[in-house]
Amino acid sequence: MDKFVVKGGVPLHGEIATGGAKNSALPALAATLLTDEPVLLQRIPRVRDVRTMQRLLVDIGASADVDGESVRIQVREVRSPEAPYELVKTMRASSLVLGPLVARAGRARVSLPGGCAIGARPINLHLVGLEQLGAQIQQAHGYVEAVAPQGLRGTTIRFERITVTGTEDLMMAAVLARGTTILENAAREPEVTDLTALLVKMGAKIEGAGTSTVRIEGVARLHGAEHAIIPDRIEAGTFLVAGAITGGDLTVTGCLPEHNAALITKLQAAGAEITEVDGSTLRVRAARGLRSADVTTAEYPGFPTDLQAQYIALMTQAEGIAIITETIFENRFMHAQELARMGANIRLEGNQAIVAGRKELTGAGVIASDLRASASLVLAALVARGETVIDRVYHIDRGYEKIEGKLAAVGAQIRRI
Repeated sequence: MDKFVVKGGVPLHGEIATGGAKNSALPALAATLLTDEPVLLQRIPRVRDVRTMQRLLVDIGASADVDGESVRIQVREVRSPEAPYELVKTMRASSLVLGPLVARAGRARVSLPGGCAIGARPINLHLVGLEQLGAQIQQAHGYVEAVAPQGLRGTTIRFERITVTGTEDLMMAAVLARGTTILENAAREPEVTDLTALLVKMGAKIEGAGTSTVRIEGVARLHGAEHAIIPDRIEAGTFLVAGAITGGDLTVTGCLPEHNAALITKLQAAGAEITEVDGSTLRVRAARGLRSADVTTAEYPGFPTDLQAQYIALMTQAEGIAIITETIFENRFMHAQELARMGANIRLEGNQAIVAGRKELTGAGVIASDLRASASLVLAALVARGETVIDRVYHIDRGYEKIEGKLAAVGAQIRRI
């Protein structure tokens, strides 16, 4: 099992590039199930979750030609509308194929999703919506089975709570449904908007993406298209925190600054100097020292839950006490115990982490519990005195492409063993 060995205390300097968004690539790949024509996707990150989704599509019946960051998918026929447990047990996004398979093939059998142990991410919101669209749902033996032999029909669906994958899944189901579907209390994340852009290129009729109300007029069929995935705002945000926590001078390229507005505001409140070089480049410096700033996670455009762990690592190096409130997932402070092994002073109270900062961290053996927790441990290790060994880095490989190579190129003393 791979590990990272990190020797801390080196400020990061130079340029570091942002890759394509994993959380945009996964629904885009699922969307290729909606047509029998080829779909060319560009800027696809080469991370573990994406490879798993590609293998799933091949099992279902796709041909997949991968050329670097470009992937050409064609699903001429849905041979096996199933996502088996053994293949998708490490990936939460497996539920994204439910909607497309039911819409295209009239049936789907998908293993209940696996992935990070950060709390419940129930797919009941997907299932309730599919039932409203006319699908018949059964759950047994760890699988969800959905059938719609007469096809899906448009309706109005109001989500009880905002769900990104639920919005994406039902949007993909609705594009081939008869009539009009309206999604209320829909997610507004950039990844939803990016999926919409792809679906529209494929011939879908969608209005309101990026707002809380999305209107979809069903069409008889979709066709092939070409689409470039948006930059990964979570990877870019992680690198911004890396520059700030090490007191370096780091330029993050290939990003969309507006997608990280909430993080940038908090980093500036904490004392980091962030300047927008151009429309796709940000520069971060933290020469004046860091100070504590509270954060509450929220759905977009609020502060992303996927950057909460990284921000806690930053707050261990800030003067004062910061209160980080997690509102999305109920079990997303598992990194706190590992950071405490490195000397962090973090107290957990319900859905809040109280961080007493300006603590000197020291190298230790730590274990990554989930994807973003892995990133927080890497960030802490970059400023810790001595050597840190991070175990189970397969978690970080799910969402970051060769992060150790990117960080080493800007001065980090990090290697994979």
